[in-house]
Amino acid sequence: MSASKPKPLEVTGQVWLDRKGHNFLGGYRIELLEAIERTGTLTQAAKAIGLSYKAAWDAVDAMNNLAEKPLVARAVGGRSGGRSTLTEHGRRAVALYRLLETGWRQLLTRMQSRIDDTQGLTDLLRAITVRTSARNELRGTVKIVRKGAVNADVVLDVGEGLEVFASITNEAVEELELRPGRTAFALIKSSFVMLTVDQTLRISARNRLCGVVSSVTVGAVNSEVKLALAGGRILTAIVTNEAVRELALTEGSPCCALVKASHVLIGVND
Repeated sequence: MSASKPKPLEVTGQVWLDRKGHNFLGGYRIELLEAIERTGTLTQAAKAIGLSYKAAWDAVDAMNNLAEKPLVARAVGGRSGGRSTLTEHGRRAVALYRLLETGWRQLLTRMQSRIDDTQGLTDLLRAITVRTSARNELRGTVKIVRKGAVNADVVLDVGEGLEVFASITNEAVEELELRPGRTAFALIKSSFVMLTVDQTLRISARNRLCGVVSSVTVGAVNSEVKLALAGGRILTAIVTNEAVRELALTEGSPCCALVKASHVLIGVND
């Protein structure tokens, strides 16, 4: 009995809008932005594309953090989620994405008829969509690189007067080719973010990013606290429920995020 003929392999993939290779916009995120534009609320937009409200909120935070300017403007409004609208920058980003997607589809169609190394193409497409487990990704420009005997201090300008300090090895500086003016990303795990309402508190943590609490999600033991920074940036922290009570953290209350420089990872995309 002869073996059945295998089905032909297809060239597939998904386009991501990026700058210098770092993906931040594509797939369901574009659908979410378009739904926000249609419905005017994050709640209805999430429902329209089959996404939970929290997942939609997190997606908007991620996009706003990685964009030069916020893509979505939100006005919090209780259980209904308030009004959400695309900024002009957001509308241009969606239009550019759809233009790129059209060209991408045309390219895949041509490649489908000529593909020889399907596995090689698959690996390439997977590499394009690599993600990181760090909840906080802040895009910026390297401002200062100061090398020491073993480690180096790197200062990243993330806009609106905000700076992020990182302490990394000299070897990492060389491998990432970090230099003033180079685009880079600060990656910070939410569990590494400490919160305080005392803006005069003196502490050894190099990073002090102040803003207002945009949301508090209470869990069984820990709470997720989102802090709205200047320029529409959102920083997420995971702290104990006891800390939330002691600091009286509520939506709209002023708060500062404290992060040790050694807890900040620096990434580049080329």
